[in-house]
Amino acid sequence: MIQLRYRVFDKEMFMVKKIGIVSLSSGVLGESFISHELKIGVERLNKYGIEVKFLPNALKGMDFIKEHPESRAKDLIEAFKDDSIDMILCAIGGVDTYKLLPYLFENNELKRHVKQKIFLGFSDTTKNHFMLNKVGIKTFYGQAFLPDICELSNEMLPYTKKYFEELITTGKIKEIRPSEFWYKEREDFSENSIGVDMEKYENTGFELLCGKPVFRGKILGGCIDSIYDIFDNSRFEDTVSLCKKYDLFPSLKEWKNKILLLETSEEKPEPKLYRKMIGALKDYGIFDVLSGVLVGKPQDEVYYEEYKQILLEETAGKDLSIVYNINIGHATPRCIIPFGVEAEVNVDKQVITFDN
Repeated sequence: MIQLRYRVFDKEMFMVKKIGIVSLSSGVLGESFISHELKIGVERLNKYGIEVKFLPNALKGMDFIKEHPESRAKDLIEAFKDDSIDMILCAIGGVDTYKLLPYLFENNELKRHVKQKIFLGFSDTTKNHFMLNKVGIKTFYGQAFLPDICELSNEMLPYTKKYFEELITTGKIKEIRPSEFWYKEREDFSENSIGVDMEKYENTGFELLCGKPVFRGKILGGCIDSIYDIFDNSRFEDTVSLCKKYDLFPSLKEWKNKILLLETSEEKPEPKLYRKMIGALKDYGIFDVLSGVLVGKPQDEVYYEEYKQILLEETAGKDLSIVYNINIGHATPRCIIPFGVEAEVNVDKQVITFDN
């Protein structure tokens, strides 16, 4: 028996017996300077009785991963093909997972091998969620191995841990509520920080910026920095063409009555850039067809008020509900949001429930 935060689980209760870890964007997991974090993460998963498998290229380091998108794609395919793997867990985000597109979609490679299993990741992994959405796979957004499971405190952050435990024991998320606290992001990830708690501050709840307090729809989306790459070549010269070639971003018909999730990266985009990002989505027409928008808390609450104002200005006149300050994305702690299942957002009751 395993004692977990005042609850006792029998190992036989765990739905997830084996996790496959993939590096689909950055290859930092294979670098020696984070070996102490990797060790913490593996030990935590092992304590749950979970076997950990690093897919063949996951630990080959930043240079190899950057230069070999075909190897990253091969790992993802292998993780789906391996029936012993119950859950695919992304190592971390990055910037260029879009480069997997041709290796996953030529010859219907991804479609031929996928099957429904748990897939969890966030940040640049947003594009991988869109890839899997294209082939009908329901996924989970919000946490990753290195930022969450390998947390340097003596335990995972309680709010983060609560949702991770729910996912590995039940295979789903029933509901999410606001966290009591938010944490200032670490600046030191060295071994010196092992056992050092993060600074925490009192959190406010879900904030309704406009629209109805109760609305429904299936959720999809992710990191707006990553989404913006689909519309803009500022970061890489071929993101727009590749994403368009493989129809990565859903059509307006597919977005109809859905809920868009948006959150910002650790780069903390300045308000001028954030307006461009929201403007690109506005020009696409997405705000005309959605049921609502969920917006994650900005990391360290930087530009908290500025982002709110931009959202209101850029969506003025739309029949749209926007809910702000969800504990998801690059601000800690993090919940987990299921993509592809019907959700009801109720700001009055401060809860988002899922029809699993």
